[in-house]
Amino acid sequence: MKKKKVNLRDINTQEHSGEHSHDDGHNHSSPEEVSNFRTYIPAIFSFVLLIAGIAIDYFDAFPFFKGWIRIVWYTVAYIPVGFPVIREGWNSIKNGDFFTEFLLMSIATLGAFAIGEYPEGVAVMLFYAVGELFQNAAVNRAKSNIKALLDVRPNEALVYRDGDFVSVNPETVQIGEKIQVRVGEKVPLDGILLSDKGSFNTAALTGESKPDTIAKGDKLFAGSINLDGVIEVETTKEFKDSSIARILDMVQNATARKSKTELFIRKFARIYTPIVVFLAIGLTFLPYFFVDDYLFRDWLYRALIFLVISCPCALVISIPLGYFGGLGAASRNGILFKGASFLDAMTKVNTVVMDKTGTVTKGVFKIKEVVNTSDFAEAEFMQYLMAMEEQSTHPIAKAILEYKADGADLEATNVSEVAGKGLKGTVNGKTVLVGNKALMTSNNIEVPSETDSIVESIVMVSIDGKFAGYVTIADELKDDAHQAIKQIRESGISKIIMLSGDKDSITQQVSKELGIDWAKGGLLPEDKLNEVEELKKQPDTKVAFIGDGINDAPVLAASDVGIAMGGLGSDVAIETADVIIQTDQPSKIARAIKIGRSTRKIVWQNIGLAFGVKIVVLILGAGGLATMWEAVFADVGVALLAILNAVRLQKMKWKDS
Repeated sequence: MKKKKVNLRDINTQEHSGEHSHDDGHNHSSPEEVSNFRTYIPAIFSFVLLIAGIAIDYFDAFPFFKGWIRIVWYTVAYIPVGFPVIREGWNSIKNGDFFTEFLLMSIATLGAFAIGEYPEGVAVMLFYAVGELFQNAAVNRAKSNIKALLDVRPNEALVYRDGDFVSVNPETVQIGEKIQVRVGEKVPLDGILLSDKGSFNTAALTGESKPDTIAKGDKLFAGSINLDGVIEVETTKEFKDSSIARILDMVQNATARKSKTELFIRKFARIYTPIVVFLAIGLTFLPYFFVDDYLFRDWLYRALIFLVISCPCALVISIPLGYFGGLGAASRNGILFKGASFLDAMTKVNTVVMDKTGTVTKGVFKIKEVVNTSDFAEAEFMQYLMAMEEQSTHPIAKAILEYKADGADLEATNVSEVAGKGLKGTVNGKTVLVGNKALMTSNNIEVPSETDSIVESIVMVSIDGKFAGYVTIADELKDDAHQAIKQIRESGISKIIMLSGDKDSITQQVSKELGIDWAKGGLLPEDKLNEVEELKKQPDTKVAFIGDGINDAPVLAASDVGIAMGGLGSDVAIETADVIIQTDQPSKIARAIKIGRSTRKIVWQNIGLAFGVKIVVLILGAGGLATMWEAVFADVGVALLAILNAVRLQKMKWKDS
């Protein structure tokens, strides 16, 4: 199926309109419309007329309020809320869908007017309209949460036009145009590098922990972070094909993947509604053959009550809204579920498998340890090293230059690069070598044996032919990595596993530091896939895989729930995953589980409430013990309560353990 093109500014999602069996023609309005006070005017007008009419009836204040005047009064009160419903019912019939809530409401309220129960007829429609307004407000609150989340994504591009770089909406940038990206900014569109070279954080795209140096003419992907200087890029893709647009498309179609509960309720409503209609007809006419004092008006009234009670509004509206509330609450917490089905699936996960680079680590180099074996103080030793690294554009060099050394900076001269080994030069009149073990041994410099057991990247230094020390460079754990593992365990996950393409020694070290149950490194994408498939073969095992790179896409697709780090994650990973952590924080995983469980709890509360009340009032209505007012509560009142219960998800706080 071809995906529709979307506009980032257009958040007219259609999530809810498809939840009813009668979705054609039933518009739940845009956020802008709902937020407009005019939307509420018909309901307010009807409410005022209804209350005034009931008060006049009760106190008999105006003797003239009888006959046609009374009928016209309640008709005027009915039209603002009743006409839209009757119109929707007629449109549904034209589209071949007869047994909808609109038709039931229309028959019941017009029937109430036919037997002279005017206030009840208006009340049923009024409460139904209020229910729709509540529903719209809840849906649009969730939409606004999602929109707010998307608004933090890159929303401008510096494009070269008319002799200058101007800030424009990325949507307006065409293929072949030149854009400028400053230091620290995310590349907004795919393109080709026009500058001589650049250094980029591409961990999210490649799965590699080492930042990438790209030369002129090389491909550059949206989502890469520019680390070094201002660069220029020629675009090769339009904005609509970017990860941002695709995420929005996912949001717009989030509820297309319905939960099993929703699907059941929808099928149930399609079967249940026509049965109830025929029962109501039977309740009107069959007593004629069995009851001595049969009065058509009384039995018609009972049938109308029966119709109002049996309308599946509470179920058809509140259940999807419960899930939509969960989707909105998740988005407010920086978590994007691609559909309600994954909210359910998240509650069943008992095994979490995660990638290392970009998932629990930052994917950037930092100095981990400085070992100084020279006669110099550490600060002076680092000044020699930094003077040399200033001549290099390598990402490791940039990590070293972040070190803050006391004293005046030294300057390196006669610096030359030894291919594949490191740098050679002169600093402060001394010959300095900076690089790997191969550089040291080729210059007859003895390297301590302790360095052989170091798993991290290592930069060795010699000064005037003597080994002076070394610096270890390692990928840094995310700030919340330890907290994330702790919370995942506390949320009831029995097994946590790490699978990484990085060296096994580094993977094992990170795993041990975080307290992960089992880890394996040096894996190709197909190896990760095989490991996850083996896990899935175990009975009662539901696997969630967390990754961020292109190399993780096959596993994300194969797992029961695929979770992608979306802030820096690759386009492919984001598109393949079922859940996206927009903030790149692994601690959000436990929160996603909690939100899934809260949503499922509220949905089942709504189901129990709707069925329980309906069954009781249906029995009372059939026995003539319930009036139209009880019917209104059993249907629209329960729907309102269910909607308010679903709205609770927007207010909930999921505290970190």
